[in-house]
Amino acid sequence: MAPPDLPLFERDREQAVLSAVIGELRSGRPALVTVTGEPGLGQNELLRWAAGQARDRGVHVLAARATSAEHELRYGVVAQLLAPEDRDIATRLFVAPQRPGGLPGLNHLLTACHDRPTLLVVQDVQWLDPASLRWLEALARRLPRAPLALLTSTTGTAIDRPEWSVGTPLTGLASTIELALPPLTTSGVSAAVRTVCGVPGDTDFTHALAQATRGVPAVVHEVLLRFTRTGCAPRAEHVEHLRTLTAEVVGDHAAQALSELRDPVAVDVLRALAVCGDLLDFPLVCTLAGLHPVPEARLRATLMASGLLTPRDGSPPGHDAVVRARILEEMPAADRADLYARAARLAQRVAVADQGIAELLLRARPVGAPWAVATLRRGFAAALRSGRRDRATAYLARALDEPLRSEERARVELQLASVQMVTAPTAAERRLHGLIRSTGTGTGLRSQAVDLCLLGGDTRAARLAQPTGPGTLGDPAPCDADVPAPRLGSGTGSPPGRRARAVAGDATAPRGGNTSDPAHRDGADEHPERTATADNDATVSAREELATVGDRHELATVSERHELIALLRVARFLRHEETCPGVPPAPALPEHSHSPAVAGVRAWEHAMAGVHLEASRRLARAAFAPDPGGRPPLVTPRLFACRALFLTDDGDEAEAHLATLLNEAHRQRAAIAIAHVLAVRADLHLRHGRPDAAARDLAAAEAELPPARLHPLFVPYWASLNLVADLQNGRPDRAREIAARPVPSLSEECATSAYLLFARGVLARSEDDPQRARAYFRACGRWLLHYGCVNPAVLPWRSLAAEAAHALGDDAEALRLTREEVRLAARWGTRSALGRAELGLAVVIRENRTEHFRAAVATLSESPARTDYTRAVLELASAESAEAERRTALALTSRRASTAGGVAPGPLPGFSQAPPAPAGVPPGRGAAPHPRPPAGWPALSPAEHETALLAASGLANREIATTLSVTTRAVELRLSGVYRKLRIRGREELRALRYGPEGG
Repeated sequence: MAPPDLPLFERDREQAVLSAVIGELRSGRPALVTVTGEPGLGQNELLRWAAGQARDRGVHVLAARATSAEHELRYGVVAQLLAPEDRDIATRLFVAPQRPGGLPGLNHLLTACHDRPTLLVVQDVQWLDPASLRWLEALARRLPRAPLALLTSTTGTAIDRPEWSVGTPLTGLASTIELALPPLTTSGVSAAVRTVCGVPGDTDFTHALAQATRGVPAVVHEVLLRFTRTGCAPRAEHVEHLRTLTAEVVGDHAAQALSELRDPVAVDVLRALAVCGDLLDFPLVCTLAGLHPVPEARLRATLMASGLLTPRDGSPPGHDAVVRARILEEMPAADRADLYARAARLAQRVAVADQGIAELLLRARPVGAPWAVATLRRGFAAALRSGRRDRATAYLARALDEPLRSEERARVELQLASVQMVTAPTAAERRLHGLIRSTGTGTGLRSQAVDLCLLGGDTRAARLAQPTGPGTLGDPAPCDADVPAPRLGSGTGSPPGRRARAVAGDATAPRGGNTSDPAHRDGADEHPERTATADNDATVSAREELATVGDRHELATVSERHELIALLRVARFLRHEETCPGVPPAPALPEHSHSPAVAGVRAWEHAMAGVHLEASRRLARAAFAPDPGGRPPLVTPRLFACRALFLTDDGDEAEAHLATLLNEAHRQRAAIAIAHVLAVRADLHLRHGRPDAAARDLAAAEAELPPARLHPLFVPYWASLNLVADLQNGRPDRAREIAARPVPSLSEECATSAYLLFARGVLARSEDDPQRARAYFRACGRWLLHYGCVNPAVLPWRSLAAEAAHALGDDAEALRLTREEVRLAARWGTRSALGRAELGLAVVIRENRTEHFRAAVATLSESPARTDYTRAVLELASAESAEAERRTALALTSRRASTAGGVAPGPLPGFSQAPPAPAGVPPGRGAAPHPRPPAGWPALSPAEHETALLAASGLANREIATTLSVTTRAVELRLSGVYRKLRIRGREELRALRYGPEGG
């Protein structure tokens, strides 16, 4: 309630009305005034002010206050009013038997009023006892015959609404006034701050106070009193402290009001409203509180009168969050949990929204019903859709408190860990490790747990899944030895030892980085198509025999073992732990397996080793086939299969699979999987010359998995993608900032460090620093070779290191590196890798450079590497221009000799001169040779020169825009200027001008 010294801010209108009523009362005109409003708005303070004004004017004042504690005390308020006139009235009212229709003391009061005007002041009439209410209603009916005024206050709706509050024919001759007090405005709050604190408050401070207190004067006053005791000034920097104090004050007021509420039925309904008042209507809330004889209307009025509830636009009463929390804190914990459980059951029966029921279940004891878990899981999905990951994890954690079957519990644990990988990775790892160690985990869940751990950067999980005993993951013999020989061995015709040697030579790359020649490998490796046929025959045979015997459990066990081996191989690639003491080497992949996970990882290992292009392509596609045993697909092996596909120049196919993976991850709400898929797709975009699309994917990936939550093992890879994307998008400052960022120490132990070293080398190359570029490219190569990666399609570090060495004058090293890359690229066999290698060789070689450039252009024209193709075209144009200039010099010499003999000199071949090179292209490159320039060529601007050359070379407008780091519209405008100045009509004529005289 409002403290007695609360200033009456913004109550001038009400004070003027009360002053007028008192003045008219002295003239003998009766009145009936009711002051209403929420608790704390100053009703009683206003009544006390009016009583003081009346006394000062010589009006006789009788005052009383109703309370909830005296609601059942007969004539409690009447006794307070008449006590100053008759000291024995209380004894007679409380002790004497009540007579029907009796109104003790009323006639005596009315008689006395004729001699002196009287003001009756009654506070909080919502708590009037029934007898006092009848007495005051009778007084109101007699007001026209006496110079008497009745001034009352109430909060909200009275329990039994007095007739005088609405005006009746019986009171028609008296002035009936109702004053509804509003909350303080911002100006009123500002005045309160200035009055209590002694200094004006900041605008932000005042607005925060008005919003937190809702302008209730009692709360404003007490909050400011507590605030000034802390010695703080009303400034914006103390807003959070102000909000904390406001919550305390509101809670204290709620606790006091709750302690004054004596009706146990009202208390039960109040608690039920605090639990589910936003979900259920008032009759259902009363049902939840239990059977009781109190009418609903009376209960509603009682609760409104308490001040703990306020109406909301005609809907059921609602609580302020602080008030609701304080009401529930007063309950014993067990009773509170039971009330929430009963509320959840009731809400489920009346079909409340899933998230509403889930909120109730969060605080309820276990209900032991199947619908509870289903509701919590649906609430989990809805929370993820709205971006509330913390709430989503709370729902699933609560679902684990319900009784669940072991397999269902494991699925919920896995689903919860997939979200916690982003919000609480340490807790997610502990949860997943428990699943991996568990022997009762359902089919495929252990593999999915390891898969999720790898996406989170936890490579230890793959070791935890390693079984013990003979034929385990760590057994030197191939894992196929676990399967009876007549089954998986019937279609191979080769002993396990030979199969193990074949796997070791086929799937793994030597630690030193030198891969043996395919001709010296096992016969199965020399003919991948025949090996594939044998693999398929063996797989089909094994499955048919197992199905015939009916041993599906053994088939599932073998499938899980193969998946775990594949994931262990991925962990080995991400982080080389085999050099640590006591860590056994990762076993080779099973030679014959129908597992898509094994196919995906084997495809990547082939691509890393740079051998068996067709086998790698076939295995990568097999990674996306459904598992024959119906096991759920894993994410990590399919991501590596996609990376293998865009190393085999099947980028469009890889992009389609990545889109499928992305849709699947979105359906499962797996943020960490979404982020990794987007990162791999950004890598694909960069390789295909689409840096703008790569930047969009990287931004979306960071929205799903913030960089602060990214595991150190993946930091170098993501940083390299961002660096190259910024560099290609024309933002070198951001690229330099990314390159300068320190990386965690663990990042220096993983394979992805090579990507960041390569990206830093690209940045140094763009800054024309060959010394630093060569150092970075060499370091990248050493790291890749350490992990067994020799394929130049992964990262062409050799050719770029060779270009840096060539710029530094070390031609021997440059030739050695480029020729090695050409050899390895030819062995791998993709047009992109071979074209890049030929381009690198053409840059550093001295003999037949133009022919080498032409070969690189021809190779890259059939590849998806558009950026490399553009560069090759520009390099070829530069080389051809240099040759044309040399031919022109010889022609000029002969012409000078002819001129000396009387022959007139010919025109200078201006078109053969190299126009300014595009940005990023070394000087002297980028010109298109032509012995006779067309009219208007010298009038072209440098930007139009380079755009015309690229358009004449066959590049589309989008590719030209990417190369020159401009918009497509800018390219269109430049070409329009070129056509106008050269007086031609389009690309075909421009291409004829470029290549026509030389025959193309």
